[in-house]
Amino acid sequence: MSDNTDHEASAAPAAFGIDIGGSGIKGAPVDLVVGEFAADRVRVPTPQPSTPSAVADAVAEVVASFQLPGELPIGVTFPAVIQHGVARSAANVDDSWIGTDVEKVVAKATGRRVHAVNDADAAGYAETLYGAARGQEGTVLVVTLGTGIGTCMVVDGTLVPNLELGHLEIDGKDAETRAADSAREREELTWERWAKRLQKYFRTVEDLVWPDLIVVGGGVSKKHEKFLPLLELRTPIVPATLRNDAGIVGAAALARRALP
Repeated sequence: MSDNTDHEASAAPAAFGIDIGGSGIKGAPVDLVVGEFAADRVRVPTPQPSTPSAVADAVAEVVASFQLPGELPIGVTFPAVIQHGVARSAANVDDSWIGTDVEKVVAKATGRRVHAVNDADAAGYAETLYGAARGQEGTVLVVTLGTGIGTCMVVDGTLVPNLELGHLEIDGKDAETRAADSAREREELTWERWAKRLQKYFRTVEDLVWPDLIVVGGGVSKKHEKFLPLLELRTPIVPATLRNDAGIVGAAALARRALP
């Protein structure tokens, strides 16, 4: 729950990031010079059912916890394909979001300028600006291994949105049903057996997009030493560094870029 304490936002170049998930909605102002929170984040539970109006009200509650400049833009991550602010799918949120303009709904509730982006895109973009892929030229692919497989591609600093490479068909199956971290846990796979599945997945992906660097995120990236060394790829592959902060930081950075 929110502690209802007003937080001062940083005077440095900033934007506000909101990470909407199936269980929680988290937000914080972000110092875009260093890619770090300018104040402690605030979290509230995701309403159930997670309808557009209920979620937008929860977002407004998080935003109201901070003393923010009136023109500070808000970046919102959302677990869906986002095209021009509109949700085209819905993962872990109510299906009534499909076809809803996320930006308009949140803007109405908060009274602020809003930029919405897919959650994997936000996290991946943050890694290219401030994390494991900082300074990397060319094509960066960020892959989050969790309940599913989220993917983000950034080419020479430009985000290519809504890249759903977690749903590639490999051996007749949706890749994330076999190679996501949830599959490792569900099937009680050893790290070695899971790495064989990851090997096939990443080899397929690198043959399709030829990235210069692959960054692996998700909670399991904390244990990267157990599986990344088992992979034999031509592409350098490294663990993400921003972890749970990446979505908020990336959303803020993309909002500032879209809403200067």
